[in-house]
Amino acid sequence: MRTPVQRTPLLWPLLLMAVAVALLLNNFMLLDLDLAPYWPVLLILLGAMVLVRGDIAPSWDAHTFGITRGSVESGAIEIESGEIDVQLQALRKAGRLVAGQYTARSRPNLAVRNNRARLTMHRGQTWWLSWADWDVGLAQDLPWQILMSSHLGLLEADLRGLTVERAYLASGLGDVTLTCPERCAGDLVARSTLGDVRVTVPPRSTALVRVQASPFARVRMDQKRFVELEPGLYATRNYAVRGDGDSSHQPDLTITVGTTFGTVICN
Repeated sequence: MRTPVQRTPLLWPLLLMAVAVALLLNNFMLLDLDLAPYWPVLLILLGAMVLVRGDIAPSWDAHTFGITRGSVESGAIEIESGEIDVQLQALRKAGRLVAGQYTARSRPNLAVRNNRARLTMHRGQTWWLSWADWDVGLAQDLPWQILMSSHLGLLEADLRGLTVERAYLASGLGDVTLTCPERCAGDLVARSTLGDVRVTVPPRSTALVRVQASPFARVRMDQKRFVELEPGLYATRNYAVRGDGDSSHQPDLTITVGTTFGTVICN
């Protein structure tokens, strides 16, 4: 899991002190300085801070968090990130239900009922000036239902090692990247309106992939791995050889991908 970079917050204190000294000297007419033409510099500095730190100010930077598993036997996670990029993957160490990086002074909401946990991470519940990426790790030893959505942010879900009941990823303008588990009891869905959608199927898994692409979209299927059964419906070659169309022979993965103006990439 990615570790947040820690930097000493010297830029902002020194900048504020310098501006305060200049204003003070100007007020007492000890310094003849017209600061009005230089206000765009502030925007440049704010943009630089977002590029370097991911946030406008150090105190709003993302912090790590962790929630112990307890007696939970299954889980569901709902992420609505707005313009924030999100990475989701399996935790490497046991003992925790979820852990990762989230907005400072915020914490995922957790509700547990009948040994089932429901986690929610919503952009509207965090500091709106904090734009640091979210990084989420899930426990491997219990089944999950996953819902991820964003307006502008990129969504990346690496579900290898996780037990997934179903997963739904959707973005308005951002790209969506889905690395599938070896098998899933329910459907896997990945969509974006303007962004690209990339899906990776494990080498040994059998899969049916339904592509829902508009005339403005592009579709790139790995011809070495997939064969087209009918318009918009593809299967991995190992599934097609074993007998698609047999109702008793279900694929390991049932995937739906779609985009309106982007590119669908399956490999």
